[in-house]
Amino acid sequence: MNREKQLAKNTVIVAMGKIATRFISFFLLPLYTALLSTEEYGTIDLLNTCISLLLPLLFLQIDQALFRFLIDERKKEERKKTLITTVLVTTFFQTLIFSGFYLLISPFIHNSYQYFLLVNLIFAELSNIFLEIARGFGHNGVYSIGSLITGSFSIILNVILIAFFGWGANGMLAATLFGNVAGCIFVFWKEKLYRYIDLKAYDKKERKKLWKYSIPLVPNQLSWWVVNTSDRVIVTVLLGIGLNGVYSSANKISSICITLFGILNMTWQESAAMYINDNDHAEYFSKMINFIMSIFVSMCLGLIAFMPFLFSFLIIGEGYSGAYYQIPILLVATIFNVLVSLLGSIYVAMKRTKEVAKTSFFAAAINIIIDLALIKLIGLYAASLSTLIAYFTMAIYRYIDIRKYMKIKLDYKMFFVYFLCAAVIIFCYYSKNIYLCALGAILSVVICLVYNLPYVKKVSSFIKNKIKKKRT
Repeated sequence: MNREKQLAKNTVIVAMGKIATRFISFFLLPLYTALLSTEEYGTIDLLNTCISLLLPLLFLQIDQALFRFLIDERKKEERKKTLITTVLVTTFFQTLIFSGFYLLISPFIHNSYQYFLLVNLIFAELSNIFLEIARGFGHNGVYSIGSLITGSFSIILNVILIAFFGWGANGMLAATLFGNVAGCIFVFWKEKLYRYIDLKAYDKKERKKLWKYSIPLVPNQLSWWVVNTSDRVIVTVLLGIGLNGVYSSANKISSICITLFGILNMTWQESAAMYINDNDHAEYFSKMINFIMSIFVSMCLGLIAFMPFLFSFLIIGEGYSGAYYQIPILLVATIFNVLVSLLGSIYVAMKRTKEVAKTSFFAAAINIIIDLALIKLIGLYAASLSTLIAYFTMAIYRYIDIRKYMKIKLDYKMFFVYFLCAAVIIFCYYSKNIYLCALGAILSVVICLVYNLPYVKKVSSFIKNKIKKKRT
């Protein structure tokens, strides 16, 4: 029970810094779709896609290695100094090399946002490193506040620069940059990171150990990029930047679940690493995976069921109506994305990063093949369906593979019931019949209560007991 309480506590702390800003950002979607053209919105999305591709390629996922190694060295100040200094020095030289190369080729890049790309890339990595240091120390509160500051600055500046100054795409990019800078300053000051920067502590052997862990995560991250975002590049090239804006707006809906799960997954990775050697680890991991899957399947089905009533309020710009048909497919894909990530955390806990890369590459290949084969035939559906099929096959592959190391048991009965309900809800969604859609919404609420009410009661009881103890 202590493990579950610790996971819940860490999740709540991290969520406090993530949920508010992410949800405000989501509810700003009407602002973006009203004030930005599909071309501008598609361009921003494409630049963010490029950043997500370049980060692992240039910096070799060293921030992830730093987090994992710091978990094992939390009580050793000298070891923390060695790890942090080694990572920061390594990142500094990587940044110098890339910046020099980028400035040399920049005259041949005909894009008005090219320097935003460079600077945003650098500060995105620095922000990742500082936040992972806070998590590695076990200071989830600092991580949460740092994330909150980053998100808040970005959101506030987005509104000011787009709505009041009319900067459009430039405003969104500038807001993201200043948000990352503000978050970096806060974490650096709060954790007093200057205490852990000592050039004498730089260790080449330590760098090799970090890279040995992190480099296999690069193809894994690139595979995730292929599954998550290559669709947008393909859509832009073959269907046009405008349709990429439509596809991106559809992805904003599924990003609600992905964002919420991402918060939980951060603390889940930490718990998995801490408890991987417990005697009952297989039972613990099975129980938590089934519990988390139940929550997020319910959430995704609920979004599908209620979206017919919300769509016109969330996406109001002309030309975005095509997003309606992609949303259910992307939300079902999100369900398998959650399962894939939960299983992937077990690989990370066991430090089997090569297996992570191998299974991710398998899904990436499927995604690109299906997307390219079908996009001319069925348009945007090729992008969303290829994502769904890639996540589905990846989930099956990882589940079978991970059982070689740990006997994880999924609740097949629960998943079968959810499958039947999903079929009904999706049929109602595409019918666009108001009565059938209402039926789907009621069904989603009922199935959510049936499978998750016991968990909700336990959580509420836990919170009530905590409040009573504080009052006494």
